[in-house]
Amino acid sequence: MLGRIFTVGGYTLLSRLTGFARDIMLAAILGAGPVADAFFVALRLPNHFRAIFAEGAFNAAFVPSYTQVRERGGPDAASLFADRIFTLLFATQLVLLALAWLFMPQAISILAPGFSDDPAQRELAISLTRITFPYLLLITLVTLYGGILNVMHRFASAAAASIFLNLAMMMTLALAAFFPTAGHAAAWGVLISGFMQYFLLAGDAARTGVLPKFTPLKLDDDVRSFFRTLIPATLGSMGTQVALFADTIIATFLASGALSALYYADRLNQLPIGVIGIAIGTVLLPEMSRRITAGDHEGAMASQRRAFEFTLLFSIPFVAAFLTVPDEIMRAMFARGAFSKADAAEAGATLAAYAVGLVPFVLIRSAVATFYARKDTATPVKAALIGIGVNVLLKLALVGSLAQIGLALATAVGQWINLLLVILFAVRRDFLEFDSSFRSALFKFVVAGIVLAAALWGTSHVAADWISHLPSFRSEVKLMLLILVGTLVYAASIVGMFGMRWLRTLVRP
Repeated sequence: MLGRIFTVGGYTLLSRLTGFARDIMLAAILGAGPVADAFFVALRLPNHFRAIFAEGAFNAAFVPSYTQVRERGGPDAASLFADRIFTLLFATQLVLLALAWLFMPQAISILAPGFSDDPAQRELAISLTRITFPYLLLITLVTLYGGILNVMHRFASAAAASIFLNLAMMMTLALAAFFPTAGHAAAWGVLISGFMQYFLLAGDAARTGVLPKFTPLKLDDDVRSFFRTLIPATLGSMGTQVALFADTIIATFLASGALSALYYADRLNQLPIGVIGIAIGTVLLPEMSRRITAGDHEGAMASQRRAFEFTLLFSIPFVAAFLTVPDEIMRAMFARGAFSKADAAEAGATLAAYAVGLVPFVLIRSAVATFYARKDTATPVKAALIGIGVNVLLKLALVGSLAQIGLALATAVGQWINLLLVILFAVRRDFLEFDSSFRSALFKFVVAGIVLAAALWGTSHVAADWISHLPSFRSEVKLMLLILVGTLVYAASIVGMFGMRWLRTLVRP
């Protein structure tokens, strides 16, 4: 399992690094003004639906179902099942695309009501979203192919696909002078990337011999079972997206740049979520599905505990950094061109608020895997909807005094409630057990995080005077110094408290 985690995590890391290069271009060219806000609305709408129907609900329902069909009926039964799901998926996405194009002005009125005061910005958002929305159809098919390949233990192409989003957007942004606005250039980059990702995954699936094809629709037992798990999973994913919709809707009423601050803060927050949380969760789900299908429940729990430890080991440094030195990170990453230091400060404060909930953000995919592997998508929905309810209420309570920072903080609190409830439900049903070894490791991770945060805070203040004498690149040099000191301090803390034997056990249990 470790090798597969590193495969997914490595490609995801490369995706995030190219994503940062893309966002640096976005910040320098678009800045944090009206055009940027219109583009981020255009990007969020298909992404919200993608998270609901594709990566979120679909994977949770499809991977365990496909695994079970393949184990029980063999490759031919699994192929027929995939063909039927592909046909249904393609048809529903075509209908959704047609409705979106037809009713886009109404959709923007709901998603970005604050744009109504600026007709030009509203029309720009409508135009850009019509360009980006077909991306949803393509990325949904990419998700289907990726789920099939993951069951076959082929993780590389699905993990690498999102790199094309970054490359395509950088290409079109570099040619922004040939488009009506830089927002149009970025929007066309999103659509082009959808085709690139589709052909990458379709090619891999074809080479593996698992590429789905159109087939007459038939609601057999396997397909009905899939939909029984898909519907609650969709409700759970929809709950999360309702909270994100609320962020977008509320932020359109705030000062210009609030949406951009949320976007750039979320982009950095997504680095550990994608590289660590999603990568480990992606590998863990088919692993647990296989073990549970074989009746190895103890092995499934052991795999899940090990996934938790991997996740905490690599995510604690991000929590410490985002809470203690968010301004330094934002200035070094984005404060150039049209993106000012004031914009970086707003985004940095928003990042710190998101970081309050980073631990549950990265752990939730591994936590819900024990339910999804048993084809129980209903139980996580209960936890998700309670967390979302608290999230939305806190947004309304905090936005007046904290603006977009309050929106991010409410999201963090909602994620904690979601994770804790999922863990509580799993423990009550004997799906999850925290032994003394894991509890000891958890305490040591907390101590290591506190030590690292103190080191970063002290280094930031000590380095401030020293870098002030540099003629240029002061923020970049300071960030590199923080990374160097943080790496050494955290590595020493982990080795000192856990020992090399624990690390070897974690890698080779």
